[in-house]
Amino acid sequence: MNNFKYILFDLDGTLTEPALGITNSVKYALKKFGIEAERRELYKFIGPPLVDSFMEFYGFDYEKAMKALEYYREYFSVKGIFENSIFDGVEEMLKNLKANGKKVILATSKPEKYAIQILEHFKIEKYFDFVAGATMDEKRNRKEDVIEYAISEFGVKDTEKAVMVGDRKYDIEGAHAFNLKAVGVLFGYGSAEELADADYQAEDIDTLSKILL
Repeated sequence: MNNFKYILFDLDGTLTEPALGITNSVKYALKKFGIEAERRELYKFIGPPLVDSFMEFYGFDYEKAMKALEYYREYFSVKGIFENSIFDGVEEMLKNLKANGKKVILATSKPEKYAIQILEHFKIEKYFDFVAGATMDEKRNRKEDVIEYAISEFGVKDTEKAVMVGDRKYDIEGAHAFNLKAVGVLFGYGSAEELADADYQAEDIDTLSKILL
């Protein structure tokens, strides 16, 4: 049995299924540059900072990537944010964690403003003790920076009692950078191979709940 007191959760691909909204928003942005893309090609945008993804996957320079982010947000802030669903069992898991005295923290590379809107949309904001997200100016957008902000602002002193839950390698690397344990969830967008360095892997919500409780 683990004795975790602080549970940090990623959002996209961990608590929610965001693919439709994110890929539609990326498609909208790319179209502004005359680029058409298949939805399947755009799943790789789920997880990493968007500016980095536009630069890496489409060869944009920083200025062009920031413009693409601006276009992305035109769509996402109105429609894409709600083209989303919560994974079955997530609310029950969060409720159980709170009932067992756990401190639940959101640590997402999504802008904090949007993350709060999503939690409120799914009526699960009441389960979170703190929300840490990216800043709109992209100065805090990497998972490592978000985790550092979360544990610093919430006052997590004993990191051995903290765990980060996420579906991409950035979650695992960010957790280990601050001596947190890491759980890689296999129902999101990272493969078992990508999440190989996680301290635990969970193929479903039930398994995840057992690890965290």
